[in-house]
Amino acid sequence: MESPFLTEGLGRGLINLSELARQLQPQLETDLWKPVGQAAVVMALRRVAERLPQQEAAAHGELSLARKTGELTTRTDLTMYTFRYSENTYECHRQLLAMAAPQQGAFVSVTRGIHEVMVVCSRPLTSVIDEVFVTERQLARLENLNAVTLHLDPETFNMPGIYHGILKKLAWDKINLVNMICTHTELTILLEQRQTGAAIAVLSRLVAQ
Repeated sequence: MESPFLTEGLGRGLINLSELARQLQPQLETDLWKPVGQAAVVMALRRVAERLPQQEAAAHGELSLARKTGELTTRTDLTMYTFRYSENTYECHRQLLAMAAPQQGAFVSVTRGIHEVMVVCSRPLTSVIDEVFVTERQLARLENLNAVTLHLDPETFNMPGIYHGILKKLAWDKINLVNMICTHTELTILLEQRQTGAAIAVLSRLVAQ
């Protein structure tokens, strides 16, 4: 339960049970307050692996992408701001949308949390953000980010684990997500520029399936 990757490895038969048992043995002996034989741990791991859900589900559409589009959309050179939420946040948001409207093709996204507000924008809009939110408390600012948007099938909201399946594949390739934005049929991930190519390669394989 502590390691999804280990669980998947057991389910796929990729784990050397003897080596895993050797590594788990000291902790098990501490937890149980008694000696534990390595062979017993191997047998227990084998039983756990047999009870894990079968992996065939992935081959039958576990990750359901948009049937008509199936494309990836990328945006480059983004900046992500985080501000403390205040009574002026709504007015700042309104001014931002009004001032950003004339800039065709510019990207701007505002996500309001309980205590914080995240603003993601194209580089040309950073001066607008600085002006509109000048009186707000800025908590963080990250520059040189890219965004990759994956289009999903509208029925994915009924599919448990859809986001986990996508993010797991990115994590397997050691791709770090700075943040993510979700709508009904779009999953947008924010990444450092140096990891964008690897992320696109992973997501492109999903689209190709």
